Amino acid sequence: MSRRSQKAASTRKPASPTVAVCRGCCCGTTRMVPRLDHAAQLVDLRTALAGVATVRSTDCLGVCERANVIVIQPSAEGREAGGRPVWLGQVNDPDAVADITAWVNDGGPGLAEAPEVLDLYAFAPSRRIRHELEE
Repeated sequence: MSRRSQKAASTRKPASPTVAVCRGCCCGTTRMVPRLDHAAQLVDLRTALAGVATVRSTDCLGVCERANVIVIQPSAEGREAGGRPVWLGQVNDPDAVADITAWVNDGGPGLAEAPEVLDLYAFAPSRRIRHELEE
């Protein structure tokens, strides 16, 4: 693959939503959130969103004080409709994961209205941190 086609492939917007689950130095560890089964949370997301969204774990997103962090990136269609990545922090409750999966199953950012309860988890990271995830 040429450099040009590699770059084009890496900058293509995903056809389906992408759910990035931080599993770096703090998120996903019992050190920050001891009462949560972190592995089960990731399995639950992957199971509930199979065939609908890409769920991937990622290294530290740099917002450790908000462990556990999940970022929902819109699909190409969602982005065209005005959807932008949504950052959620302190996602340490199974009900929050259920709300996230229901929203993504409905289309996610740009295509479906997020449940109001997710406003409690939403935050805006610094531009540097946002840029690193979107590269």
